[in-house]
Amino acid sequence: MTVVGDLWRLLQLPDFRRLLAIRLLSQSADGVFQVALAAYVVFSPEKEASPAAVASAMAVLLLPYSLIGPFAGVLLDRWRRRQVLLHGNLIRTALTAGTALLVVAGAPDALFYLAALSVTAVNRFVLAGLSAALPRVVDEERRLVTANALTPTAGTLAATFGGGAALVVRLTVSDSAAVMVLPAAALYLAAALAALRIRPQLLGPASPLDGRQLLAALAGTVRGLTDGVRHLAERRRAGYALLAMTVMRFCYGALTVMLLMLCRYAWTGEEGGSGSEADGLAMLGLAVGLSGAGFFTAAVLSPSGVGALGAYGWIAACAAGAAVLEPSLGLFFAPAPALAAAFVLGLATQGAKIATDTVVQSSVDDAFRGRAFTLYDMLFNVSFVAASAVAALVLPPDGRSVPLVVGVALLYGAVASAMAWSRRRL
Repeated sequence: MTVVGDLWRLLQLPDFRRLLAIRLLSQSADGVFQVALAAYVVFSPEKEASPAAVASAMAVLLLPYSLIGPFAGVLLDRWRRRQVLLHGNLIRTALTAGTALLVVAGAPDALFYLAALSVTAVNRFVLAGLSAALPRVVDEERRLVTANALTPTAGTLAATFGGGAALVVRLTVSDSAAVMVLPAAALYLAAALAALRIRPQLLGPASPLDGRQLLAALAGTVRGLTDGVRHLAERRRAGYALLAMTVMRFCYGALTVMLLMLCRYAWTGEEGGSGSEADGLAMLGLAVGLSGAGFFTAAVLSPSGVGALGAYGWIAACAAGAAVLEPSLGLFFAPAPALAAAFVLGLATQGAKIATDTVVQSSVDDAFRGRAFTLYDMLFNVSFVAASAVAALVLPPDGRSVPLVVGVALLYGAVASAMAWSRRRL
């Protein structure tokens, strides 16, 4: 009853509800936009998708933000976080509408990727701001675990719902990426309007920069990033949890590329499968939905799991479960076991993330939280791109690779062992 009581209490807090509404609207739009991109890059009949093409797209969309990320972290600790949420979503509204126009105009792929990159970069700004602001709207520190179970998971489910809606549009209304992208612009605008309901000072930081101080802050970005890394090094609990989550993200990224190739070729008529391109896209949508169900299950189980095992113990349990079940299901390379694996990996990944978020928030000083979560996002991006590059080297065109499945299982096992060992010493 403690978890239920904490959840009920959180939902009684008006500012918590407002922050949650921004997350739900924003991540619903993310889901629509991401599925539209996947459909355009991987499932367009006129495009030849391959693991290398997917890896290249991931690099274009994610790696540049790894250079922007340190600057974002320093600014998140100085700008009003509410203003970041407001202006970030307004910028994404304009960029998303512009992306739709580029598709209609048949613009070169480079311009399309540049527009998509811009949306993604601002998206990381907004997500880091939401995480850094969360402790400011929760009335007791002990409820942070429940808040971290509810808000990111609810956001992920909202993204799943948005992606599912985009798939329905793709399969039943129009296969135009422009038509799929436009609802994302409307949802980003709604998220910006929702941010207006929060007082500008509420979300912190305590001493934001004014315009005159901005250039000085940018000049000190490298020093600020170094301070953030040093702060995390001093908070070893947070640092180790971030490293564990980075490896699990790498595993998730490699399996995501494998799933995309299986849906595009192995389970359609193009490489000996019996289905169509639409069937492959629908299968991808079902896998995303089951992964979302795994996220929801993680939200239900994680507060009790962290309470019983501690944050490190729960991360170890999630990684161990993935290490055992991922090869047991993935080595069939068949739709039904792969869909079951999507649920298991969704549960394991989100369960570990909930625990990691809580460790970082409770171990890092408020003045460094923006930098900590931006570094967190940087590690996420780099590990996902690295996983895509490895998958491009290992995967055959149809996505069936025993070495990849076994290698990922070994990495999950290494994380489980390392976190279990660290739990006894920290």
